[in-house]
Amino acid sequence: MRRGSGDPTWARTPDGALWRGVRTPEGPASLRLLTRPQDALVDARAWGPGAGWALDSVPGLLGVDDDPAGFEPRHPLLVEAYRRWPGWRAPRSRRVMEALVPAILEQKVTSTEARWAWRDLVRWYGEPAPGPAPEGLRVPPGPEQWLRVPSWDWHRAGVDGKRSRAVLSACAVAHKLEATTQDLPRRVGGEMSVAERALRSVVGIGVWTAAETLQRSHGDADSPSVGDLHVPGLVGHALVGQKVDDAGMLELLEPYAGHRQRAVRLIELAAGAGLVRVPRRAPRFAPRDFRRL
Repeated sequence: MRRGSGDPTWARTPDGALWRGVRTPEGPASLRLLTRPQDALVDARAWGPGAGWALDSVPGLLGVDDDPAGFEPRHPLLVEAYRRWPGWRAPRSRRVMEALVPAILEQKVTSTEARWAWRDLVRWYGEPAPGPAPEGLRVPPGPEQWLRVPSWDWHRAGVDGKRSRAVLSACAVAHKLEATTQDLPRRVGGEMSVAERALRSVVGIGVWTAAETLQRSHGDADSPSVGDLHVPGLVGHALVGQKVDDAGMLELLEPYAGHRQRAVRLIELAAGAGLVRVPRRAPRFAPRDFRRL
């Protein structure tokens, strides 16, 4: 969920605690999570008007709502990944806009560009996290704050008009999007879930952006990021030893229907541990400075 090491809405303190600035339906809050492995516990504390809501959200944030039943790894890499990370669960934040806005900012640009934009806009238009939060921890803007961002500040943050318009369109129906978190995403016969349909009804939000959002806000373990520049290649190399496109990725993930994003996430964890290597055959995309266009 963290958008790079410079994400102002997350912080880690020397005691190992993870801090999160969150805008809840009841107001801003700071949430502090500290694992206590010796007691098999997570210590959660919160401050601010939304503290109660933030504490209530912790079980979902830690994956309690996720059900891995029926997930049976078949490929050797997934068998090994599941053995190494048997406790991984899909987190569910129940906050659509805080997942959707950064996903929109990531459309058609490098991760570096998107993270710069998110960092700058949250610093300019978010607010300090309440309570004894670490210095610099911010609560992300709500829809009202996003709607007040002037065109020149979108430009100053390196966000082009297409992405800023998509954010503003989503803000106009934010209450409807947030309402979809009352239920977990469900697909019937391959049709879109209610939440995905609501997201994709917004101009500027397609299959990739919806998936990136649902994975976080709804804990959707079955929405792989179709249209991603890197994910299909990673999945292909992990499962069959060669690069594939979106169609090839979906074919490889078909045996894991209902758990396709779970399989992708385990592959990403395996790649982070050096179990998967994707050969580089092209230079990295250079960030574009939209302020000069």
